[in-house]
Amino acid sequence: MEDLLHDLLNEQLILVFVILFLGSLLGQLKIKGICLGSAGVLVIAMLFGHFGYQVSTAVQNLGLSLFIVAVGLQAGPRFFRMMRSNGIVFCLISLFIVISAAVTSVVVAKIFDLPTALAIGLLTGALTNTSGLAAALQATNDPMASVGYGIAYPFGVLAIILFVQLLPRIGKINLAKDLEETNSPIKTEHSPEVMTFKVTNPKLHKKTLRELGFSRNSVVISRIIRGVHTMIALHDTTILLGDYLVSVGEADELKAFGEYVGEPVNATMDNPDNIQLRKITVEDEDLVGKNMKELRLRRDYGATVTRIERDGIELNQNPNTPLLRGDVLTMVSSENRLDEIEKFFSRKKLSVTNIHILSISVTLLVGILVGMLPIPIPGLGTMQLGLAGGPLIVALIIGHFGKLGPIHVRYYGPAIHVISELGLVLFLAGAGTTAGQGLIDVIQKQGVVLVVSGTIITTVSILCGYFAARKLFKLGVVYSLGTLCGGRTCTPGLGALNLQIDSEEPAIAYAAAYPFSLIFGTVAAQFVLVFF
Repeated sequence: MEDLLHDLLNEQLILVFVILFLGSLLGQLKIKGICLGSAGVLVIAMLFGHFGYQVSTAVQNLGLSLFIVAVGLQAGPRFFRMMRSNGIVFCLISLFIVISAAVTSVVVAKIFDLPTALAIGLLTGALTNTSGLAAALQATNDPMASVGYGIAYPFGVLAIILFVQLLPRIGKINLAKDLEETNSPIKTEHSPEVMTFKVTNPKLHKKTLRELGFSRNSVVISRIIRGVHTMIALHDTTILLGDYLVSVGEADELKAFGEYVGEPVNATMDNPDNIQLRKITVEDEDLVGKNMKELRLRRDYGATVTRIERDGIELNQNPNTPLLRGDVLTMVSSENRLDEIEKFFSRKKLSVTNIHILSISVTLLVGILVGMLPIPIPGLGTMQLGLAGGPLIVALIIGHFGKLGPIHVRYYGPAIHVISELGLVLFLAGAGTTAGQGLIDVIQKQGVVLVVSGTIITTVSILCGYFAARKLFKLGVVYSLGTLCGGRTCTPGLGALNLQIDSEEPAIAYAAAYPFSLIFGTVAAQFVLVFF
């Protein structure tokens, strides 16, 4: 029986799927809400590696390349766009977190005389950055990086969860009040504002909105208040002197609009006609790429779109702006009409993937070739981006444009998630079995030192990241904690924060910081190597 089991596990496909099965089971086990997730595959793979089983390098590299490309394609649409907006704040905080962890890992390695691969593995585990582990393995060509990652990862997750939960209690911070009193960092100078104007210009009396004569596209009239009644603003709605126009747009253009219409008012208006505001997400494949003019929501549904939120950044509602999947539209209409519109935007959810194999193949091929190019570093020699960095950079660029000639990479959300998860577990299975061959020996010799080192790196990066968010960039506590979770690529930390406050703002801050941290962590794992 034992020989039969041994023969079966020597078959690569059986070995891989046994590891994935057992690793997934382990990853789903929760202890007080905490689970290992995909890292469970790494733990099981290490055990198999210890007993002499080895997943093929080809399988590991295939998984690595798929995972890295998926990360780049997911981050690409928002990465460069956020660099041109207030997203630079999240970029700098993520950079601060990664640099503090990298510097600490170098110092700790020197103090405790740790091998290079173990130290870089501890760095990636402390940051819970799996793409960083991939880069570390490529840069060091030493499986011990996986051991360092596996030891530091659990505390990296646990530490941020405890920090998020304990900070508000110890500091006696009311998170809801903090959120109310804090300016949102996701708003840019072009983010829309809401103002109400009283119509005093006699030239506008009995004119329709279509005849208004104000050509600024960014100003949208969402409602018209007349006496005690509230009306939805449609193109054929007639304006009378004394009407109140609830308007959304950029500050400068709202000011110009107010001078044209009449005068601003600050009165709080009742809404007895039950005109509602709702956020609706673009999910229908057929609507992606269309703009507001083509959708004709005012004419067909009697609804007004006042703003668009894309990747955590608020945009003005420009009628010529093409929609992307995942855009969140703020709409004003009656409840029944909003229900119809919500069905319209989600009526056709894809049941199959729309992955384009040609595009994925070209992206991978070009990325691998870029990763092989030597990059000179003055005074330090040369480095390569490798199988992690090359595909990541290429995927970011292609993901930003979405389509380059015959290459198109804007896939249905779950489709890209499948690529990412499959690539990740295949990579972890290969990395784990390789690392497991020396696991026991390393733990026996340096187990306590590795745990202490990982704890130090994790703690320093958390404290430095929170300090940067609060003191350097003056973010509120809620935004700081959300950014910290994203800057450390720790989804369980975000889950713990969401339990503290019922708001989508932490998730927006998390999403803004996450792609930057993934990229910086990947680069740092390779760049730190030159200091050893």
